[in-house]
Amino acid sequence: MQPYELTLSAAAEAVAAGELSPVELTESVLSRCEEVEGRLNAYALVTAVSARESAARAEREIREGQHRGPLHGIPVGLKDVIDTAGVPTTANSRVWADRTPDKDSTVAARLASAGAVLIGKTHTHEFAYGLITPQTANARHADRIAGGSSGGSAVAVAAGSATFALGTDTGGSIRVPSALNGVVGLKPTYGLVSTHGIAPLSWSLDHVGPITRTVRDAALVLDAIAGHDPRDPVSITRPPEHCERGQHKDLRGLRVGVPVNYFFEQVDPQVEAAVRTAVGALDDLGAELVRVRIPMAEYLQATQWGLMLPEAASVHERALRETPDLFTPDVRLLLEAGELVLAGDYLRAQRSRTLIRRAWSRLFETVDVIAAPSVPCAAAKREQGSVDWPDGTTEPVTDAYVRLSAPANVTGLPALSLPVGLDDAGLPIGMQLIAGPLAEPVLLRTGIAYETASSA
Repeated sequence: MQPYELTLSAAAEAVAAGELSPVELTESVLSRCEEVEGRLNAYALVTAVSARESAARAEREIREGQHRGPLHGIPVGLKDVIDTAGVPTTANSRVWADRTPDKDSTVAARLASAGAVLIGKTHTHEFAYGLITPQTANARHADRIAGGSSGGSAVAVAAGSATFALGTDTGGSIRVPSALNGVVGLKPTYGLVSTHGIAPLSWSLDHVGPITRTVRDAALVLDAIAGHDPRDPVSITRPPEHCERGQHKDLRGLRVGVPVNYFFEQVDPQVEAAVRTAVGALDDLGAELVRVRIPMAEYLQATQWGLMLPEAASVHERALRETPDLFTPDVRLLLEAGELVLAGDYLRAQRSRTLIRRAWSRLFETVDVIAAPSVPCAAAKREQGSVDWPDGTTEPVTDAYVRLSAPANVTGLPALSLPVGLDDAGLPIGMQLIAGPLAEPVLLRTGIAYETASSA
């Protein structure tokens, strides 16, 4: 096995034991990046020179007994909406084409403090406003979409050109590309991880979180980036509970909700079969399966769009007026549509979200985790615009992908996507786990137990 193939956990253990140097690991990842970038295009910018310098510094520190923890000397890719001092952050937009921030975002600063090695900035759909990432190819099949908007981050992790990465998630932008590329994506509780220094899309729905190869890896990253930030007005003030990463051999006492509506409606049969098999594995591990009905399901998508459209238009109001031609056509259309949303409609979406959150809070009095598909179908072909369902209905690809991921953004609840198999075309299938507010330890315990049993 080459160093670039190691999980974060395995690489961290090898570095701590002196069996692998940060320089060796970083060189392996950079070589892998050179090998696959021409085909996958996961990166907007590769910072090879500074990465080598950071790796050499990490190696010296560790050798001198200044080991900072499990991320020390580990290569990371950051989505190109996350500010990094002295390194361009363009959000894949001509609007920000010449932008180089002079300060780190909070998450970039925390990763730097932990000793992580920045490999580069990963591609995103323009300003994170889309679920395709059109410039990036799927890590498994180059003729398929990467998913978005954190497509570059997910592809880099899946392909080995980053040991882990960060993405952002406003309507599924961490979980969707993670599911489509066969990696793990975690959207934390709203406000648990600071979004200060990250290009906003929809401030009341935006989250930032890790994309990794295993759930255990995601727990390591979350421990490093979570915590209160006074510069983020929605940052949670109480410290997060430490995320346990030990071996979980069973799930006795855990109540897993299996939806009877919404999440398994209009889902590809192979996706449904793989997820239900994975749910059965949770049952085998001792969890109690509970049939649940998703409350207010018919209002979820309208509420998501009723919040996101006007908030995104507000964020980009000035640029849309002064330099509209610099936006890509699809993003410009969405921003212009957001300007047409009436104030009354936005307020109704806010009220609807309040009611939905209350209903989901009652739901989590009866279960600990909800298990469902991450996306209703595997990665679409790059030229494909819609999905045809057996009942004769047609759905735009982006609407299909956001449909199952949006509920966790509307509610602000933590959600995890993890791989649970492949379809007949060899395309990854993801299962989504959703837990109650600040219940990341429960979420991660469930995911670790599943992946431990699956790899046994």
